[in-house]
Amino acid sequence: MSIRCRIRAVPDYPRAGVVFRDISPLLLDPLGFSLTVKKLATPYVEHHIDKVAGIESRGFILGGAVALHLGCGFIPLRKEGKLPLDTYGKNYELEYGNDRLEMHKDAVVKGDRVLLIDDLIATGGTAGAAAQILTRAGAHISGASFVVELPELGGRKILETLNHKVISLCVF
Repeated sequence: MSIRCRIRAVPDYPRAGVVFRDISPLLLDPLGFSLTVKKLATPYVEHHIDKVAGIESRGFILGGAVALHLGCGFIPLRKEGKLPLDTYGKNYELEYGNDRLEMHKDAVVKGDRVLLIDDLIATGGTAGAAAQILTRAGAHISGASFVVELPELGGRKILETLNHKVISLCVF
């Protein structure tokens, strides 16, 4: 069974010249979804992960499932203004503009071992901001895992420069 063949290419979305990698078909397939969760979680089974942090929004789906698989808590990393209490936040650049990511200040206890999860790593702006927020809160980032990596956009290098281990299941 291939995870890669369950990822749909959508040309010219969200703008002309961009090929969007859509994981919706993978999520619709119970075997594919299950395999994906296991592959994201398995490298960290022996790391005693305290929490999984998922980046809005597809990272919520994957991260929540990985957290259940690892038997740990889940941290939602949200877009600006979506969380009701005090937050840590970080502005960052996207391929198509700027954004801000936030996390509740009480989501991490200093020293928590955290696994960062999202569906895709491209330029690394979002993942880099997430890693910086988690580190600022006192977390130890055990790794960052993604279903899809677009290596020509350099996101892996940003996380590795921050000394984070990166795993991706499919490279396009």
